[in-house]
Formats: sequence, structure tokens, C-alpha cells
Amino acid sequence: MRIVVNGHAEEVAPRPGQCLRTLLRERGWFGVKKGCDAGDCGACTVHLDGEPIHSCLLPAFRAGGREVTTIEGLSGPCRPGQGAADRAPDALHPMQAAFVAAQGFQCGFCTPGMIMTAAALDQGQKRDLGTALKGNLCRCTGYRAIRDAIAGIAAAEAASLRDPIGRSVPAPAAPDVVSGRAAYTFDLAIPGLLHMKVLRSEHPHARIVAIDREAALALPGIVAIFTHADVPEARFSTGRHENPADDAPDTRVLDDVVRFVGQRVAAVVAETEAAAEAGVRALKVDYAPLPAVFDPDEAMRPDAPRVHAAVPAGADAPPLEARANLAAEAHGLVGDVEAGFAEADRVYEGTYRSQRVQHAHLETHGAIGWRDPDGRLVIRSSTQVPFLTRDALCTLFGLDRSQVRVVAGRVGGGFGGKQEMLTEDLVALAVLRTGRPVKWEFTRQEQFVATTTRHPMRVRVKLGAKADGTLTAIQLDVVSNTGAYGNHAGGVLHHGTNEVIGAYRCPNKRVDGYAVYTHTLPAGAFRGYGLSQTIFAVESALDELARDLGLDPYAMRRRNAVRPGDPMVSTSLEPHDVEYGSYGLDQCLDLAERAMAAPFGDPAPEGWRVGEGMAMAMIDTIPPRGHFSDARIGLGGDASDRGSPLPGGEGRGEGRDLSGMVSSLTPTLSRTGEGVRRGDGAPSGGAIYDLSVGTAEFGNGTTTVHAQIAAAALGTTPDRIRIRASDTDAVGHDTGAYGSTGIVVAGRATLNAAEALARAILTRAAAKAGVAPADCRLEADHVAVPGGRVALADLIAEGPLEAEGRADGSPRSVAFNVQAFRVAVHPGTGEVRILRSVHAADAGRVINPMQCRGQVEGGVAQALGAALYEDLRLDAEGRVTTQTFRNYHIPACADVPATEVLFADTHDSVGPLGAKSMSESPFNPVAPALANAIRDATGARLTETPFAPDRIFRSVGTR
Repeated sequence: MRIVVNGHAEEVAPRPGQCLRTLLRERGWFGVKKGCDAGDCGACTVHLDGEPIHSCLLPAFRAGGREVTTIEGLSGPCRPGQGAADRAPDALHPMQAAFVAAQGFQCGFCTPGMIMTAAALDQGQKRDLGTALKGNLCRCTGYRAIRDAIAGIAAAEAASLRDPIGRSVPAPAAPDVVSGRAAYTFDLAIPGLLHMKVLRSEHPHARIVAIDREAALALPGIVAIFTHADVPEARFSTGRHENPADDAPDTRVLDDVVRFVGQRVAAVVAETEAAAEAGVRALKVDYAPLPAVFDPDEAMRPDAPRVHAAVPAGADAPPLEARANLAAEAHGLVGDVEAGFAEADRVYEGTYRSQRVQHAHLETHGAIGWRDPDGRLVIRSSTQVPFLTRDALCTLFGLDRSQVRVVAGRVGGGFGGKQEMLTEDLVALAVLRTGRPVKWEFTRQEQFVATTTRHPMRVRVKLGAKADGTLTAIQLDVVSNTGAYGNHAGGVLHHGTNEVIGAYRCPNKRVDGYAVYTHTLPAGAFRGYGLSQTIFAVESALDELARDLGLDPYAMRRRNAVRPGDPMVSTSLEPHDVEYGSYGLDQCLDLAERAMAAPFGDPAPEGWRVGEGMAMAMIDTIPPRGHFSDARIGLGGDASDRGSPLPGGEGRGEGRDLSGMVSSLTPTLSRTGEGVRRGDGAPSGGAIYDLSVGTAEFGNGTTTVHAQIAAAALGTTPDRIRIRASDTDAVGHDTGAYGSTGIVVAGRATLNAAEALARAILTRAAAKAGVAPADCRLEADHVAVPGGRVALADLIAEGPLEAEGRADGSPRSVAFNVQAFRVAVHPGTGEVRILRSVHAADAGRVINPMQCRGQVEGGVAQALGAALYEDLRLDAEGRVTTQTFRNYHIPACADVPATEVLFADTHDSVGPLGAKSMSESPFNPVAPALANAIRDATGARLTETPFAPDRIFRSVGTR
């Protein structure tokens, strides 16, 4: 049939049942994204005869004889692989340009579909964006920047700023993101690509007696089938940390025992996805069901079924014989809590529960693998941890690091969910066995039933205080359900019981925590890493204690929160490397309190009950136990292709001048005035610097900030920094983009490298001019020397200039967040409306205010979803019942209120250029602040998330 795509007619032959989205992607239109398979997310939106549609819902044959426009062709006719970024800067469609100007994206995976919908809106529809955008979901932004883009409100400043720190410089990839050219994991065409599909367990616990693959192998297109008999015996953890021993090695690539509904049983590799799916359906498995346990308290009983009979323990795990199904435990005691409660004038006790929450990043898990011309195994993955994944694959398959390369394209969201190795191992196995390229992309259903979630927790908290509010004792008892496997069990438990009580001065503290195996979907790393669950409990309890004492909640925090000079003590008096690099909690409390007192916010509907609430949170800016990052930067050439290991650094890391390694480098000269174009298509004059970093970009904004940091150190502008990231060939090592380390660790490595390169440039210029380096000043395209200038082009003509930097993640600082709400609650239905939302953040020196504000807004929006309605539910047999976005509600545009974001004025001595982390922490105080506001409005204390209307109604009805 004939179809016109982006102005050009094509003859196509859709397969039976093929949807338009798949047809378009097969023909190279990769701006059409796959996010949900069901028309729920809008990432696949295109125009059909000028009208926006979800292309995953339209049978491809129905596009015959019609005109289709994708994001690539929105600004004019084009061919596959050619988008607006390849044309003149003014070739962007006005809506694409508006999204650049407003930075209306973070990870950007939803952006093509969002723009296609927005570009078709009339003025009336723009006045009601909640309705107009109901078919397009964004997990990252919180929608404010999207609303601004559609309204034509700009936030981005020029990328050519000479003083880039503290300025809202646009993301380097912005033109590519808005034109559909940004390459995510599966946005490439590979000849001879095989496809993988996986058979998953129907049982929560069973031994596999036999797998009959005869019928499947007889089907056309089947290339290989793998079962537990075909994989290495070695066990590993899907959780990725710098020290692999942090997590128990309790997982096999394919196991002969299944421990949750949805676990992998067998993998089918075929010439097409349809053939692979048919092969999965043809497999016959003989299971021997085993007893299962789903509740963590029941799982700790001596007679409970064992999830794992015997596996080596992780760093935080006790021997399995010590307590049934215990994956990890945490215990700490400071002072005498019994004496502390005895001297208290008031004691409050309560039990709080937090549910499973799905990450719901719009790009699902997946990987593509192949052999490069040198025979190396290459894995392209949607991952936050390419280097740790490479190392795990090497260990698992007995390969040297030089034989494996792992690279991430632009990653479509993560939130901790991609700090796992969930696909790369099976893809690597298939490539090694078949010798051909292999792709495995999760469906949205698989994302819900077979990845990881936030750890559901039960937290018992007991607080004691004097009449003036001074805390005398804090006690926590925590039970965390880690599911069938212990990835992140210990890390989440220890992190969740650390800063939550370390934030408060109190002489007597006790923590007892248990992470427990059950026959349920595994939990894992999730934004906040355990703190959101425990902070919900402690901040709710503190609010009750303040009410009982007749004290203002802000005053209660001011009286008890740690201050500079106080020891930061959670569960031990042992020395640690956390220090007050800066302190902004006092400012955050003041900012939030003043903002809530101002006459702003929506009015309450008549008859609704109104209340206000707040909560605070503290977080260490870097994870413990080591986090390392390398960076390399060169002047005027692509020196990033040599991924040799970097030397170890001391303290906060170091930079190393590599300008003497002339024979090994082949620079490409960039001269002033030649109009060099960067990778994002932005024109620029002057010298170009090539920066290589290992950290991944998945909406956290690190690429932009790294360009700003390097530009500040080199006396140039951010648009002259060309960045290569998240590739194990780029630099020696990077622990990964998790724990909010993209700026404070990887950014420190970039700063160290850039400063080392600046010194090398000045040294060479000084020698050429016969002056001292101290008398020279580095400019955008030259070095100013007494009486003249030395062109950078002349310096590099004498040999390449390159430097390396390293950061080791120590010492660490602390960041603070305060969230406040005013809410209205309908007493007859339990419905909650947020009338006012304020978030005050201690982010140190804010390098990019536009991006940092977006991180806070996105964190608040995601946390509101978790607090109000997100709930990954299991049935009585441990089977996930919420398998689509239609029955797992993530916030849409209409759901998210505007949040006023305020920043404390601090300058951190630990972070690069005074910055702190601000990706995870905004999530943490939201649930308790909302619960405290509902309590203020209704008198009902909610002790379990989510705060669904029926739960609120029942609580209010009892009062």
C-alpha cells in the first residue's frame, strides 16, 4: 500500500496485526517511541492527516493512502535519519522551539509524543491542558515546564554565556530531543538482528522438573532456546554496587527453582519478535510446586518456607540459619532509649506502612548485543551503571574487561530501577552462543511483573520528648520486604534507617531493621533508597508529638534538628566521612514557613476542610562505601576513544595532565571562526573541547551541568564543550549514575580534569610566550599573555593537550529539603485537593537553576503519585495485578499542582563549585507533609500510603 510519511510517499506492506508505530520504527522513524503498548502513555503520538493519534493503537493498514507526520517531519518534509536538527537553526517547528526554550523535558523519552499532541492544540484546548494532555504521560518533569513550553514561557538562557555557573543553560541535547533525533537504546537499525522473548513462571515457588522445547524448536524462525541447563552455574546479584559483595549473590541467569510469579524460565531467540513469542507459547514446562510465603512477618517465623535454601550472604546479611528468610539486618544503639523514654513528658508510638511503587520510566528495560569487528562483545543497554554491568558480565562469562564494552544511549528515565542488571546477562549469553546481534526489549507488562519496585516497609516508631519539645529518645523497628531476591536489601535498609534519625539531635536512639525474603516480586533501588518510607513514619510521628505538646511543627524541627557543630549520629558513634560541607536547613524552614504564610494558592471549595502540613528530610550527598568517577578532556580533538584506566586519586580526587602523550593522540584541530558544529547541531566559533565521562544521562541533567563546569574552568562557554558519556570505552571507570552522584562525584571528576587541562594550556602558552604561567589568562580561543595573545590553535599545533580527572566520593556532605502543603479534603468522599505546594531545597550553589527546579518538581510529582494513588498490587498468590498504566495510576498533567521551589543560599565545600545533589531528596518529605496536612484538616492520622479517598473517608468517618 502507499503511505506518505513526512512528505514523502512510500510503498509498504504491513504484516497482519502490525500497528502503525512498529511499521514507522522499522522504517527508521525512531522519534516514534514505544512506552506502553496500549495507548496509555502517548509516547508514540503522530499526526494522521493532521490529527494526533496514538500510533500503537492504529492498525498499520489503516494508514494506507493517508499522510503521517512524525516528530522528525513536524517542521517540514524529511527522510529517515534526518530531522530538524540537521537543518537550519530556525527550522524547528514553533512548538519544538518552545520546548527547547522552556526546557520542557528531562529524560526526553515522552517529548516527541508530547510535542506532537501540543502542536495540534487550539487556543481553547491550551486553556485546559489537564484535559488536552490526558493521553500523554511524563514521569520526569512534574509538567510545569511542559505547561510553560505550550504557553510560550521561556526559561533557558544562551548557551554562549561566558559565566555559565548559576545560569539556566539549555541542555546540549535539546535540539535532538525535540526533533526526535536523540538516540535511545533501541533507536538504531542493525542488520541481521535476532529477537528474544522470555517464558516466565506461573508459580510463586516451584522446582522445574523438565522443559520440553521440541515443539518450539520446530517452529519457523527459531534460532535458539536457553534454559537453566544452558547457563553458567555462577550466582550474582542483579543489584549493582561498586563493591559486588554489598548484595547477596542469590540469582542465576536462569534457575531450576522459581521464586516469584514472573521469574524467567526460558529464553527464545528468533528471527522476528512474532516467531520468538510463538516459541515461548510452544514451550512446555513441568513444575513441582513448593510452599510459598508472601508476608515478611510470616516469613521470619522458624517454620516458614525458605525462599533460598543456602546462598552466600551479602555484606549486611546474617547467616541464613540465624533467622528464617533474613536477607539483611541493621541494628544500632546510642545512649539508653529506655531511660530516654522514662524522662520524657510525652511519648508517641505509631506503626506506618509504605506500599510497592513502580519506577514507571517510559523507556522500559532492554538491551541489544553484538560482536564488533574485533570480536568484542558490545552491549547497548538502558542502564544507569554501564561499568558495573560490564564487570558483572565479565565475571559471569569469564571474560576480560578488554573483551566487553557496555554503552548506554540516552536513557529514558531510571529513578534507581536501572541500577540493576535485568536484561544484559541473557542478551550477552545469546550473542555469545549465536554469534549474531540480539535484542531484548521489555513490554510494559513485563516492566510491571518482572522488574523491581520500591521496598514495601512496615515502620514502628516511638518518640519521647520533654514538655518544651526536646527529644529524649527515638526508636525504630523496620521490616522491609525485599521479595524473592536480595538486590539492594541491605543498602536500602541501612540507608533508610540512617539519615532519618541522624537529622535530629537526641541522646538516645535505637534501630532494629530486617530485610526479609518472600515469594514476591523483588524490590530494588528506588528514588530515596529507603528514606521515603522511614521519613514518612518519623515525620508523621514528630507531627503528632508536636500536636500533643501544643508546639508549632516548624518550631519542633528547629529545636531538634542537627546544626553545624553537632555530631551527626544515627545508630553508631563510629567515625564516618560525612561532614557539614554547608548547611541550609534553617533557611529551608524559614523559606517554606514564609511562603505558606503568603496569600497565595487556590481557594478551597465550599464545605471542604482545609489544613496545612510540613515535613523535612536530610540526605547524605553521596552513597557510602565508595563511589568513583573518571573524566577525560582534550582541546581540539576527539581524545575520548582511548579508555585506559586512570590512576587512583587521593581525597577528593585529582587531575592529571596528559599533554606529553603526543604519540598516542590524533587530535582534530578546531579553529576560531570556522563555525564548528557540536553534536547537538549548535553552531559555535572558537576552540572545541572534547569531554568524556562515564556517568549516564537519563533526565538528571548531568550532561548540561558537566558542560557548565568544564566551561567555567576553561574560560569558555558551555556550547564549546562536546560530551561523550556512559560508554565503558570512554574513560577508565565510573561507579554509576545513582545516589544523586552525577554532579557531586562525576562533576567533581570533570572539574578536576578541566582544571588540569587549563593548567597544561597555560603552561604551554607561557613557555611559548616566555612568561610565567601565573601571568597568563585562558580565554575562549586564546591565552592572554602580557603584551599579546597566543591562539589555542597554535598551541595544539605543537601537540595534543589533554588531561584526566578522578573523584572518589569522599568526604560526603548533607543536603536538606522541606515540603509544605495546604490541602482541602471533602469529608463526604475523602477526595484531596492540593491548594498550595511549597518546596525549599538546600542544593548548595545551584549550577543550573532551571534544571534543578525541574528535578525538584519532578521529585515532588512522583512522590505525590506514591502518596496518593500509585500502588503495585499483588493477589493472594503473589501475582502482580496492576500490569498497565490504566490500572496503575501515575500522575498526569491534571493531577499535579504547581509547586513553588525555593533554594537556600549555600555554598558547599565538598561538592564541585559549591554544588550539592538534588535528584533523590525532593521525593522524601512529600508523603509525611501531605499526611500532616490531611491530619490538620480532618483530625485523622493516616498511617498507610497511598492516601486513597476511601482510606481517608474511613479515617475521617471514625472521628
